[in-house]
Amino acid sequence: MTLSIRLCEAGDEHALNAVGIATFLETFSGVIDGAALINHCREKHAAEVYASALANPDHRLWLVGMEPNGAPVGYLHMTLPDLPVAYDHRHVEIKRIYLLGKTQGTGIGRRLMETAFRDAHARGFEEVLLGVYSKNPSIGFYEKLGFRQVGTRQFDVGGTLYDDYILGRSLVAETA
Repeated sequence: MTLSIRLCEAGDEHALNAVGIATFLETFSGVIDGAALINHCREKHAAEVYASALANPDHRLWLVGMEPNGAPVGYLHMTLPDLPVAYDHRHVEIKRIYLLGKTQGTGIGRRLMETAFRDAHARGFEEVLLGVYSKNPSIGFYEKLGFRQVGTRQFDVGGTLYDDYILGRSLVAETA
């Protein structure tokens, strides 16, 4: 399996929409109520939401494509933080890193995160933050990348609150 990473541009909103919905359903079906899951996907993963992010210079999105045809199989969305922990101009948030299950374990997640780390460091950020569902098995992946818990929050999907961990990782020792 050959996977590529590229910075997104206007016009990629439909690929991001498809991957966002597919990965959210794959991850949370059986965890979140079905109707709430559908409504969440319709509201948070609409192509218009991604188009707005792509038009905003504070947002960076990278798309993972499966070669040879570039079929979208994942993405990473990084932006200024919106988390209930102390942060300032030195912080950036990985809002989402979504990969279809068939790509997990291939090393693409690490490559995608390292791409975001290099970009954030080059733009002068010193710490990366992210929120993750407290029962998500990907927490071990984040810990291997040097993340540590810096807070908690509750995430509302369809009126049900889910516990999230907020994780942070320093970029100070990173090299460009």
